Amino acid sequence: MNVAVLGGFGMQGRAAVADLARSEGVETVVCADNRLGGKDDMADLHKVAITELDATSPDRLQALLGQVDAAIDLLPRQFGRAVCQAAIQAGTHVVNTNYNYDIADLDPAAQSAGVSIMPECGLDPGIDLVLYGLAREKFTELHLVNSYCGGLPEARAANNPLKYKVSWNWEGVLSSSKRDSRAIVDGQVVDIPGARQHDPAHVHSVDFPGLGELEAIPNGNAVFFTDLLGVTATVRETGRYALRWPGWSAFWHPLKQLGLLDETPVPGMPEEITPYRVMVDLLGPQLQYGDDEKDLVAMLNVFEGLIGETPMRMTTELLIERDLDSGLMAMAKGVGFPASIVAQMLVSGEITARGVLTPTRHVPALPFIAQLGARGIQVAVTEEHLS
Repeated sequence: MNVAVLGGFGMQGRAAVADLARSEGVETVVCADNRLGGKDDMADLHKVAITELDATSPDRLQALLGQVDAAIDLLPRQFGRAVCQAAIQAGTHVVNTNYNYDIADLDPAAQSAGVSIMPECGLDPGIDLVLYGLAREKFTELHLVNSYCGGLPEARAANNPLKYKVSWNWEGVLSSSKRDSRAIVDGQVVDIPGARQHDPAHVHSVDFPGLGELEAIPNGNAVFFTDLLGVTATVRETGRYALRWPGWSAFWHPLKQLGLLDETPVPGMPEEITPYRVMVDLLGPQLQYGDDEKDLVAMLNVFEGLIGETPMRMTTELLIERDLDSGLMAMAKGVGFPASIVAQMLVSGEITARGVLTPTRHVPALPFIAQLGARGIQVAVTEEHLS
C-alpha cells in the first residue's frame, strides 16, 4: 500500500511518516508539505518520497491523492474539507485528526465513491473515541462517561511558572483554553462558556497513576459523543477534560478576566495588536522543550453503568513518553501512530465501511489497542464491580 502524509514535516507528521516507514505492509510513504526544510532528517527512512504540497489548489491535491491508497491529513484545520473533497474525487481514503463538525454532509458522496473518511482519529479525539466504542460494546447501559487527556512536561521539565511546555502548537493550546464545553451533571446538560472554563467551580483534580494529582479542566462537547454512541438518554454524568499540572487554572483564571486572551485590538496602540496575539508570540518561544527533556501524554477514561444487570466501572489508562533517541514527542506519537494504524486498516480491508466514519463505531477496538501496544503505547483496561 502507498500512503501520503499531508503536513509530513510537522511534529505529528514526522511521527506518522516514521511509523508508516517501519510498517511491513507499506510500500511507499509520500511525505507532502509546503515547506521541505529538514528533509535530511528523513533520509534514513526507507520508503519515504518527499514532495511539495500546495493545499490551496484542489487540482494539485486531487492529483497527489490519486497516487496513493490513503492519506493522513495533518494540515491546519481550514484545509480539512478541501482535502476530503479532493480525496472523494481521487477515490482515496482519508484519516484526519480534527473534530468532525463540518464534513458530515460529505457522507453520501464518499459512499458513492467507495471512499472512507475517518476524522477524529489521533490522540484526543482519537484513541479516546476508540475506547468509547469498546465501552459501548461491553456495557448494556452507560451511566457515566468521563474522558481526561493532556500533554504536560515531565516533573523535572516543569520548571516555569506555568509548569507547561509546548508539545504541539502553542496557539492551538491557547485557542483550546477558550473553547466552550458541554457536559452532563446529575442528568442535566450544562454548558460552560470558554470564558468560564478555568473558574474554580468547573475545575477538579484526578489522581493519575505514576504522576499523582493533576488538574482537570473542561474542554469540549462531551454530549456530542454520547449522542454519537446513542447513550445520552441513560447517562447521568459525562465530561471531557484537559489535564495539566496543578496551578494551570489559577494562572489563567485572572488573566482571562483581565482580557489577556481577547482578540480585539487594543485601542490607542499604533497597530492592530490584540492581547491574544501578544500571548501567542510572547509565551510560545519561552515554553519550548530542551533536547534532553521529555513531554508526557496522560489519558484516563472512566465508564460506569451496567454490564448485564451488574453495576460496573471500566477504567482505561495510558501514559506516553517522549523518545529522546529519535526526538519524537509523546504528543506526536499519540497523534501520528493512531492515524497510521487506522490508515493501514482502511487500505488492508480491516475496516470496510465507507462514507464519513467515526472511531467510536468503525475502528475495531481490540486490534487497534494491540497495534498501539506493538508501538510501545500500552493501554491498561481494568474492570471492577460497583457496590
